[in-house]
Amino acid sequence: MDRTIKVTGRGKIAVKPDTIQLNITAEGTFKDYGETFKRSTEDTEKVRRAIADAGLDPKELKTASFGINTEYEGYNDRNGNWKQRFKGYRYDHRMNLRFPIDNEVLGKVLYELSRCSVAVQFNMMYTVKDVEAVKNDLLAKAVSDSKAKAQVLAEASGVGLGEIVNIDYSWGELDIYSNPLTFGSKRMNSKMDCDEAAFDLDMEADDINVQDTVTILWEIK
Repeated sequence: MDRTIKVTGRGKIAVKPDTIQLNITAEGTFKDYGETFKRSTEDTEKVRRAIADAGLDPKELKTASFGINTEYEGYNDRNGNWKQRFKGYRYDHRMNLRFPIDNEVLGKVLYELSRCSVAVQFNMMYTVKDVEAVKNDLLAKAVSDSKAKAQVLAEASGVGLGEIVNIDYSWGELDIYSNPLTFGSKRMNSKMDCDEAAFDLDMEADDINVQDTVTILWEIK
């Protein structure tokens, strides 16, 4: 029987974020399907103009998902029975915008989105541009950790550590982000809103702690 030892290594790093991602959602409900589609297109163009007014390329605003669905509302009829009636067609357009971390640029973008006539919702994430580089660094550290643990176990057991027999790694998605700010729906309708919307932001992105594991089967001599 082949003698082996299986050890799971863990890689951990603190990543300095270099990118801001804004997740922006525009939505609306209208009676007619055609009107809903038309208004969704118009609202998207307004959001793009807001991005351009902030000094960024509107082509960087990417669609994450888009859908139009029927919407119903509940009510009690004159006899007190609970029923539902057709309310309209609801569109939901989810977009994201990425740009290098810069508080001045972020302040301009948030200001223009707040002034936009579309009642958008948005949240902000810190992330990194080169996700693959982070993944590769994590894997290297995880393999080194597995080897170090395997050597300790082999020495403690009075055996020698041989070659790698098998590597087990799950190629899943690695989330590298922090979510420090979330904003609700916002319209610029009052003087107070206008004064508050001139955002002067002073934020420092904290490191993002990420980790991954790899399991290695080693030969022992």
